[in-house]
Amino acid sequence: MKLKGADMFWETLIREGIDTVFGLPGGAVINIYDAYPKYKDKVRHILVRHEQAAVHAADGYARSTGRVGVVLVTSGPGGTNTVTGIATAYMDSSPVVVFTGQVPTALIGNDAFQEADIVGITRPCTKHNYLVKHTEDLPRIIKEAIYIASTGRPGPVLVDMPKDVIVGEAEYVYPEKVSRRGYNPNIKGHPAQVKRAVEAMVKARRPLIYAGGGINWSGAFEELKKLAETIHAPVTLTLMGLGAFPGDHPLFVGMLGMHGTYTANMCVTECDLLIAIGARFDDRVTGKLEDFAPDAVKIHIDIDPASISKNVVVDIPIVGDAKVILGQILEELEKVDIDWEKKHREWFEKIREWQEEYPLSYDKSADVIKPQMVIETLYELTQGKAYICTEVGQHQMWTAQFYKHIYPRHFITSGGLGTMGFGFPAAIGVQVAHPDALVIDVAGDGSFQMNIQELATVKQYNLPVKVIIINNGYLGMVRQWQQLFFDRVYSETDISCQPDFVKVAEAYGIKGMRVERPSELKKALKEALEHKGPVVVDVHVDREENVFPMVPAGASVKQMILEGPKTSENGEALKGMRPLNFPS
Repeated sequence: MKLKGADMFWETLIREGIDTVFGLPGGAVINIYDAYPKYKDKVRHILVRHEQAAVHAADGYARSTGRVGVVLVTSGPGGTNTVTGIATAYMDSSPVVVFTGQVPTALIGNDAFQEADIVGITRPCTKHNYLVKHTEDLPRIIKEAIYIASTGRPGPVLVDMPKDVIVGEAEYVYPEKVSRRGYNPNIKGHPAQVKRAVEAMVKARRPLIYAGGGINWSGAFEELKKLAETIHAPVTLTLMGLGAFPGDHPLFVGMLGMHGTYTANMCVTECDLLIAIGARFDDRVTGKLEDFAPDAVKIHIDIDPASISKNVVVDIPIVGDAKVILGQILEELEKVDIDWEKKHREWFEKIREWQEEYPLSYDKSADVIKPQMVIETLYELTQGKAYICTEVGQHQMWTAQFYKHIYPRHFITSGGLGTMGFGFPAAIGVQVAHPDALVIDVAGDGSFQMNIQELATVKQYNLPVKVIIINNGYLGMVRQWQQLFFDRVYSETDISCQPDFVKVAEAYGIKGMRVERPSELKKALKEALEHKGPVVVDVHVDREENVFPMVPAGASVKQMILEGPKTSENGEALKGMRPLNFPS
C-alpha cells in the first residue's frame, strides 16, 4: 500500500512497539502531527513545553523501563534545543531516538527559515544519526534507529526528516529484519577470558565488585547479586549503578568516587582483585589514576570494547553483555569448591572497621533543616519503593548517599554530563511509563528553574510527580568548591533572589507547600506524598551545608575530606579543613 511519509512515521513506530512519544510541534513536522489523530489510540503523545524537556522525559522513560524513549520536534531551534538532552543520554548510554523535522531537501544548505544542520551538530553526541533522503526509506531507517539505540552499548540516535520526505508518498514496506554491515555487537564473553576471571577470583583474598549503569541496561540484577553472594565479595556501585544491587544488602559498601563512602574508596584502594562490570572508570570514580586500585588484578566486563582500558589498563578484559557474561562466570564457579566466606573473613573484618569508624553522617539540628535529613525522611516514608529522580548538584549527591536505593531502575539521574534541569522532565517520563508509581524529583532551587515550565505538562496530564526542592539559595555545589578551595569567594553563586515556588506551583494549578523547620518536615512530606496530584514542596535548608566525604580534584580516592572548615566562637571562619590522608 502507498502511504505518505507522515503516516509511515506513526505506522512504523506502532509496529516497533513504541507506545509513547514526547514532543512539540512546528512547521517542519506539522504534517506528522496532522496525521497523529488517526493513531492516537495506539500511541500516546506527551506535549512538553520545551524540546530539551522532551528528550529528558524520553530519557527518564527509557531508564526506568529499559525500553527506547522517542522524541519528535521540529527543525532549526526545535532540533538545537534537544542537543543538551541528547548529550545527556549519550554520556549515560540511554536509548533515545530523536526525530527532527528539516527544511525541504532542495533548500538544505540555503539558510532557509528554521534550518540547522542538526545531523552535523549532533554527530559527536549520538551513537548514530540519519538524514532521510527518500520517503520510501523512512520505515527502514526508523527500525534501524530503534535497533541501534537499544542494542550493544545503548545510546541516542537522531533521524532528520526533510519536509518533502514527510509529505511525499511511496509504497510502504515494513522491514522484518535489521541488517547493518559492520554493526554486530558481541554478546557472549570469550570462554577463555571467563575462565581466567574465575581463576583470579579463586586466588584473590580481597576482592571488590565495582558495578555501573551497564547492569541496569543489561538487566543483570539477579546475576550480580548471585555473583556477590557466591564469592562473598563486597559490592560498590557508581552513581549510575545505584539500585542495581540492593542498597540494604550486607555486602553493599556504598557508592565510590568523589562523594563515595569512606569504606567504598578504601576497598578500592586496598583490594587485590577489582571486578568491574558495566562501568567505564570515569574520572569522578577513579580520582588520581595511578592510585586507583594500585595492587589489584583488574577484570573489566563491558559491552563496548572501546571502553576497555580506555582510562585504566585492565588485566582480564571480557567484551559482551553483562547478564550473559555473569551467567557464564556463575556456571564456571559451580565447579569451584571453596568456603568463600571463610576465605574473605579478614577482608570483611577490615571492612566492618571502616564502616564503624567512618559512616556517612552529618550534624543534626533542631533549628534548621539539614538537607540530609530531608533525604532520610523521604526514605523512611517510602522504604525505597519510590522512583527517585534528581537534578544535579549537592542534592543529587545527598540523595545518592542517604537514600537506600534498593530496586533497579528506580534511581534516575544525570551522571556523565551532569545536566542541571534533567530531573523534573525525567520524572515526567518515569511517571508516564509508570502511572501508578510514586515518582519524586529531588531538586535544587537552581536546577529546578531550568525546566520549571514543565509544571504545565504535569498539570495538563495530571501526572502526580512530587517535586521536593532542597532550597539553599545557592548554586550549591559550585558554592561548596568556592568555600573549600577559593577562600569563600562566592562569585555569582548566590541565587537567593528567586521566585516564591509555592506561588509558582499554584499559578499552574498545582499544590505548593513550604517547609522551614525540622519539626514540620516529616508531616509535610507525608502529606505531599499522599496527595493524589502533582506537588511542589519548597524545603528551606541550611544554606552552607556541604557534601562529605569529598575527594578533591586530582587527589586519589583515599585522600578524602571528611569535614569542612570550622567556625570560631566569634563566628569567624577558620582556615583549613580536616582532610584524611590528604597532604597539606
